Amino acid sequence: MSRTILIAAGGTGGHLFPAESLAYALAPRGFEVHLATDHRANNYGSEFPAREIHIIASATFGDRSPLGLAKSAAALARGELQSLALVRQLDPNVTIGFGGYPTLPPLVAAWLTGRPTIVHEANAVMGRANRFLAPRMTAIATTFKNTGLMGKGASRAVVTGNPVRPKVLAAVAPYRQPVPGGKIDLLVFGGSQGARVFGELMPRTVEKLPADVAARLHLVQQVRPEDFDRVGAVYDRLGLDHEIAPFFADLPARIADAHLVVCRSGASSVAELTVIGRPSILVPLPHALDNDQKTNALGLEKAGGAVMAEQASLTPDRLADLIVDLTRSPDRLAAMAAAASGEGRPDAVERLADLVEFIASGGKPADFSPREIRP
Repeated sequence: MSRTILIAAGGTGGHLFPAESLAYALAPRGFEVHLATDHRANNYGSEFPAREIHIIASATFGDRSPLGLAKSAAALARGELQSLALVRQLDPNVTIGFGGYPTLPPLVAAWLTGRPTIVHEANAVMGRANRFLAPRMTAIATTFKNTGLMGKGASRAVVTGNPVRPKVLAAVAPYRQPVPGGKIDLLVFGGSQGARVFGELMPRTVEKLPADVAARLHLVQQVRPEDFDRVGAVYDRLGLDHEIAPFFADLPARIADAHLVVCRSGASSVAELTVIGRPSILVPLPHALDNDQKTNALGLEKAGGAVMAEQASLTPDRLADLIVDLTRSPDRLAAMAAAASGEGRPDAVERLADLVEFIASGGKPADFSPREIRP
């Protein structure tokens, strides 16, 4: 008999990609998957394996003016009514959320109607939406053993890791370090929505590179549409071997091809870097709530798999020096790749799917014992 799971996720890659991974793992186990998300899923959720995608009204409270707060409250109220109707219609065995404000209405609706619920926290520090939900949920799945700011939800936490998509698992391959005089494959990206800082910083960084390094460089960079012509013109003028695009659908394969990666340190990016096992320079999103990206980056740097560079002090000269130092030290790059791989959790999706099945059958998180699938 088919069972139903309702997955709720914000419409960015960081939320949708692990949710997508879980959906692929649950289908063979007899679950019918439905996705509740926001309109941004049109950009990143086209491959999501759901029976149906339900767009739910949601909002943040970024605009603190009386009018802004009223609009946000109205949107969330509308989303809650939509979610209550959806939950009653689907009667899901489990509703699981992957973070972001769009997860609030569906998870609250499931909780209000007494149905089993799970939230998954991808970062080393629990996000605000998940922090609000945690005390009310049946179980909490975490990526890290010592996830911060869980509060009263800590007693129901289960460490599963952060699921990665099948594309990521398919891209896993041994690291090949640069050879003397050979090409240096450098990948730069800023997460599913890009990062303006790399469009501003990388062209000036490339201009600072020694001629011998620039001549060997093959740069693949995610560039926001509004920066595309400007960045491309600089690289053309410099005669740089490059490929730029607003979004790479085959990003896991690009990571696997890279000798070195420069990127943000969102949870999904770090998970993919560690599962594939590639060295990186991580530039955390500044001013992020609770410093979650910095905490992610520090963890991988401590393990030896990355170098963290804070945006406030990252000048073109500093980034050029880092790229030169690392690419001229192929043995160090190989050691970083091995260290990153040691932090990876390729079995995370199966562990999370096991938890979903366990909770769906009426189990309690305190009684759950994750299988050790990874050798």
